[in-house]
Order: sequence, then structure tokens, then C-alpha cells
Amino acid sequence: MASPDRELLSRTARNVVRALMSTLALGAIGEYWENEHFTRILDVSPGEGGVRKQLFDSYAASVDWTDEDHVARALRVFESLLRRLDREGRKNGGDGLPVDTVAELREAFARDGCRLDDELRLHTARVARLTIHVDALTEASGIHAELERVRRFGAEYPDDAIGAAKQLIEATAKLVLLKRELPVDERQDLPALIKQAQQALHLHPAALPPARDGAASPDNADSIKRILGALTSAAIGVAELRNRYGTGHGRLAAPTGLGPRHARFAVGTASTWCELMLDTLADPDAPWRKASTTPAPVTSTLTTST
Repeated sequence: MASPDRELLSRTARNVVRALMSTLALGAIGEYWENEHFTRILDVSPGEGGVRKQLFDSYAASVDWTDEDHVARALRVFESLLRRLDREGRKNGGDGLPVDTVAELREAFARDGCRLDDELRLHTARVARLTIHVDALTEASGIHAELERVRRFGAEYPDDAIGAAKQLIEATAKLVLLKRELPVDERQDLPALIKQAQQALHLHPAALPPARDGAASPDNADSIKRILGALTSAAIGVAELRNRYGTGHGRLAAPTGLGPRHARFAVGTASTWCELMLDTLADPDAPWRKASTTPAPVTSTLTTST
């Protein structure tokens, strides 16, 4: 999330849209806000203007203008309102929104890093940036919620999605260690953290516990060991991909060549790893709950920088 004192979309841009509400149907204003899951704040001090502008204000008051997700949804509301106004302006042979109005809108949005195209679609470079706060993810439900958010926005912001995927792997690994009451070394690189977390849940291929009483178990099968080995490498690969193409190292410009398929690949890999870890952590019958001792540390020659 952005710092509390920095709004991601300026009041100037919001007011340019607000000024156009006078001719729009009341029902349309409420419909577009509620389509993006915003609700009215009824005790908002009325601003200047008629009932339509005041209705707009009552919904806009529910937006946290410092929150990336809120602003992304509010921009979709604005886009819908502008396109509705343009359609109504073209009825009976009209020209839609006046040229000078569109120019004013473009100038106002451009100051906040948004581009309004000829079809009145809003395009943002960084306003809806995906940000993951690892330290705040102390429960599995929070990680699942962030995974869903990254899936939703990843195609639009592939470099952010790759960075977020790496951070979710890190958050999951730390959560596992904390739940197992094991120390978390903040100086540890991600490959070591991944292996330590998998070891804590008996999910590392080199540290799977032997079958109890000689009984066969899927958790000890050679096929599971191969899958876990590949999954360990894949999770580490997400970290390496992030180092080269994702956000997180102060990169000023988005790398070229990334597309939705790269984002889906990275996020899908992270999701598989995180969900396996969280499911195993919660499973009352998981092998780690029945083991009498913690497995010995796993050593490996796989290393990478994070």
C-alpha cells in the first residue's frame, strides 16, 4: 500500500469527472460504483453542486485513494461513467463528449500516470501496482487472499506479478516456520528459506520420513519425491525470474518482453508451491505431525541470489 499521505489519484482528476455528473441519470451513477463493490457513505458533508454530484461524492468517499486496489476499481468506475456520457452525447447524431472536455480529462489523468485513449478507456502504468507486504501475512487466509489478487491483476502487470509471486513464496515459507516454532533468519536467501520450510513439513525430497511400519504411503512414493524435487526447483526459479524481470530491486522502468503468459506461469508456480505448503501445514494427518523428531538439515548445491 502507498504511504498514508500520498493519494494515487489526485483530487484534480477526480473533480474533472465529478463535474460531468450533472446530466447523467442518478441510477447510472450508483450502478457503476456498486458494480465495483463500493457503497455509499451517507454522512458525507455535501459539496457544491446538485444531487447527482452529491451522489458521486457519497460513493467516492468510500474509496481509499492511497490503496492500489481501491484506485484501480475507482478508475474502472470513471471509465464506465465517461463512456456512458459519451454514448448519450452521440444519441440523435451528437458528437459525444466535447473535444475540450476530453482534452481536460486527458491532462488531469496524465498527471497521475493514466492515459485516456480515443475510446475513453483508462490505461495505468503504475497506479494499480501489485504490492505484497510480507510482514503482514501472518495467517494462511491472508496468503490465499493475496494469491487470488495476484491472479486477478497479474495479466495487466506481469512484472509486478512476478515480484509478488516471489514475495508470496517468501511469506508462506516464513509462516510455516513460525507455525512450527522454528527460527526465521531474516538474512537467509530465498532458496534456503524454501528448503527449510519444506523440511519443516517433511516435504523436501531429500528429507522425507521413512514409511511407518513398512506401510506404503503416497508421501513416501518415488513419484512424490520427483514432484517435490521439481517443485522445489520451480519455486527457486520464481525467485530467479523475479531478480531478472520482476519488481523489487528499485527498477525504474518495466522490463520489455513480458506478457500475461509469463505472469500466469510465475503466479501458477507460486500458487502450487504455496498451496501445497499451506494445505500440508493444516492437514491433521500430514506426516510432519506424526514424526517424532525434526528432519536433519538439507544440504544442496542449488543457490541463487535474491
